[in-house]
Amino acid sequence: MCVVVNFSVLKRLLFPVLALLLMPNSSALSEVSADLNALVLAQVKAMPRGGQYAVTRIATSRLQEAASFEKGKLQVAADTATPSYCSGATYLVFLKTLDALHRQGRLDLDPATANALMVRGQPDGRGIWGRWNANGPGTARLFHELKLGRNFDSYEQARPGDFMKIFWTKEVGKHERGHSVIYLGRETVNGVESVRFWSSNQPDGYGEKTVPRAKIAYAIFSRLENPGLLSHWAGLPGSDPYLASLLSTRSSIPEARSKSGF
Repeated sequence: MCVVVNFSVLKRLLFPVLALLLMPNSSALSEVSADLNALVLAQVKAMPRGGQYAVTRIATSRLQEAASFEKGKLQVAADTATPSYCSGATYLVFLKTLDALHRQGRLDLDPATANALMVRGQPDGRGIWGRWNANGPGTARLFHELKLGRNFDSYEQARPGDFMKIFWTKEVGKHERGHSVIYLGRETVNGVESVRFWSSNQPDGYGEKTVPRAKIAYAIFSRLENPGLLSHWAGLPGSDPYLASLLSTRSSIPEARSKSGF
C-alpha cells in the first residue's frame, strides 16, 4: 500500500499539540512570548501615523480593503485603513504579526484560516473579527477561546507588546467606554504614574498616547503566545452570545474576567 503524506496538513495538526506540550510552564514559554511581543512592537513601529480617527462606515470599508489573502500570502496594507478606529488599528497589528510569522515559516496560515481573518462587516461576537471588535473583553475572549495566550489584569505582569483593553469606567457592555490598544509601558510624567500605549486615538488617528494610570478604571491584557492555535477557529461557535449581547445589555468587570478565563 502506498501512503501519501500531506506534510502541510500534518504540520498544521501537529503544531498546536507541540506548542502546548513544549511551552507551558517552562522558560521556553517566556522566551517565545517575549519574542512575539517584540514582533508585535515591530509591526506597531511599521504602522502609519495619523490619518484621523473616525468610527464610520468609510473607516470600516477602508479597514476591509486593507487586508487580503492572495497567492498564498496574507497582504496587509495598513496605509489604506484611514481614517481608523481603535479596534481596527490593533487588529491590523495582529494581522501583520501573523503575516510576519507566516513569512518567517513559523506559522502555517492556511487559506481557510486566512479567509476567516478577513474583515467583512461581521457583527459583534461573530467570527474572529466580530469577536475582536466587540464591546467588553472581545480580544481577551478570543484569546481564551482559542488558547492563543494568557489574559490578566496585573500591570506588574504586563509587557510592552501586550494587547490591552482599557475600560475608562467600570461599565462593561451597553454603557461601556473603552479603548483597544497595544501596551507600551508605564512611566512617570510630572510626578504622575502614567500608561503609554499605541492605537488609533482621538482625534489624530494612529499613534502613541500617554494617560495617567488613575484615568483607567480597569484593563485586561492579552499576550500572544500560541499563534498556531488560530487554526482551531473552525471549532468556535459561529457567534459568541456573550459578546453579541454587549451592544444592548450590561455586563460587569467580574463577568468580563470570567469570560476571559481568569
